[in-house]
Order: sequence, then structure tokens, then C-alpha cells
Amino acid sequence: MAIEAVLFDYSGTLFRLEEAEFHNAALTDVDGRPLDTHEVTEIMQAMTAPVGQLVELDADGQYAWERRDLSPELHRTAYLQVLERSGVPVTAAHQLYERLLDPMAWTPYPDTGDVLRALHEGGVAVGVVSNIAFDIRPAFAARGWDRYVDYFALSFEVGAMKPDPRIFRAALDKLAIAPASALMVGDSEEADGGATALGCEFDLVEPLETVDRPNALRDLLFARGLPN
Repeated sequence: MAIEAVLFDYSGTLFRLEEAEFHNAALTDVDGRPLDTHEVTEIMQAMTAPVGQLVELDADGQYAWERRDLSPELHRTAYLQVLERSGVPVTAAHQLYERLLDPMAWTPYPDTGDVLRALHEGGVAVGVVSNIAFDIRPAFAARGWDRYVDYFALSFEVGAMKPDPRIFRAALDKLAIAPASALMVGDSEEADGGATALGCEFDLVEPLETVDRPNALRDLLFARGLPN
């Protein structure tokens, strides 16, 4: 069947929280020693990986981590503990966490705007399906891209996290598109690939730094014969 809708993941697919955001925070350990590049990279991965857990947490933190994208409160509990258990002092952890919550701190991939516009103008419905506990719409609105997105299925609003089929179903129902006519694009086969359980197509992109991935979205849509 022809693709009538494209669903996109947010983090690592359309936008990325760049490593520079973590380096600019001038992170130190509890003794005041500046963290080196390797340590900062590990913290970034622990904060932004779509699946998996890189830091051991206590019982409350573990409970929050497993449900982190279902509520702002659980999200805060989980990620502040990740930061603190990574050796980041409490004050710096809170500052860095606030950057994570700021949609304007996230950098769009170079082809994001063009791809969203091309799909919209080509009559293909667009959805954003994200495991996230804060509103990312301002990142699109600030660039005038919100008019290209027909629906945002955000886990904390829907009440389900990828790969739970319910979050994909929420987007498809809102768009009035059959699963077989939809393509899900994301950086995690485990999470985003959950759309295939409903019968959607799935394409994987790598969550590289934005400067290193200028055309991945455009290229995969071109390969599918979709507007790009």
C-alpha cells in the first residue's frame, strides 16, 4: 500500500540534544574536578539513549526510570538521580536537567524542516511520536514547522511509551490512517520499531551529531518515493 503518513521520533531523529550542551555546562565531580570528554559523553548517553539503562539506581529511581516518560514528576526523579549517580554535583545536575527540558536547547537535523514541509505540501500526513515527559511543540513552533505536523503523540500525554502499540495507535487514529499505510522513522529499532506490531513500515536512522547527518531523512524518504 502507498504510504499516506510518516510518523517521526523526536530525539535522535528530528532533533538532537548535542554534546556541546553538556560540555557548555562545565560539569564537575563532587570534588570540583572538571569532567573529561569521555565522562561527559557517558553522561550524555545516559541522558539521551532511547532504550537501555547505563546507571544503577535506587528503588525509587528505578521505579521512576521505568516510567520516566509517563509524567514530568517521574522524569525529574529518574534523570536527576542518573546525573547525581554519574558524579555530577546537585546544583550542576539541576542546571543540566533544565537544559534537557528546554525545547530550544535541542538542535534540529539539517534536513528536518525541509522534509516536514515537503511531506505536508505533498499531501502526506505527518505525526511526531515521542517518549518524552515535556512539551516539544515549542521547538517546532519557533521555526514555523508546527504547521507541518498534524499530530504530536507524546507519551506523557497519551499514557503509553514506545514500543507499546497504544502510542502508535493514538497517532494513527488521530490521523485516520491505516497502519499499513504508515511509515515510522526513528533511531531505535526496539522502541520505534514497535510500530511494526500494528503493521506499519519502519526505517531506522542513526542518532549522529547533526553536523554528521545532513541528509538521512531526505535520503530515506527519497528511497521510499515520498516527497522530500
